[in-house]
Amino acid sequence: MRLPCPFCGPRDSAEFAYLGDAAIARPDAAAPDAPRLFYEATYLRDNPAGPHREHWYHAAGCRQWLVVTRDTTSHEILAAAFARQP
Repeated sequence: MRLPCPFCGPRDSAEFAYLGDAAIARPDAAAPDAPRLFYEATYLRDNPAGPHREHWYHAAGCRQWLVVTRDTTSHEILAAAFARQP
């Protein structure tokens, strides 16, 4: 699989580290039910088929965090952008 890094161009996925779902809202650590909320956010998530936004880190390249939209059924890359725009 090749990922289109916005800075380096198309690169082999071996240069990247997959860091999970980009759509997760992290629970509030100060909430009274924080352990249950973290358990649910970590283990009770959906496993969608189709387009999915994911965090990838270009560890062997520009060292930027990316948000990649990938179809989980075909591995087609639909979009890639820096996770944080300047």
